[in-house]
Amino acid sequence: MHMSMTDSELHFARRAIKRKKLFLALSITSVIAGSGLALFYAWQFATQPGFEPGVHFVLVILILLIARQNLRQYYYAAILEKLLREK
Repeated sequence: MHMSMTDSELHFARRAIKRKKLFLALSITSVIAGSGLALFYAWQFATQPGFEPGVHFVLVILILLIARQNLRQYYYAAILEKLLREK
């Protein structure tokens, strides 16, 4: 059974394909930022006796989750590109 896409779905897919490189760049940037912050907070924890890492590392986790989501969007856009090319 073959289903065709509506115009709005096709527009959405093409827009995602155009943003594919942006998703990858955002993912890489988020991983770098999250890793840098993790190292910085680890250094602060090691050198400052009163440093509380809890809230800071929650921020690191959120940034890394954003990176994961952007990478997922990159993969979805790549798959959409292949599917539309075949059509």
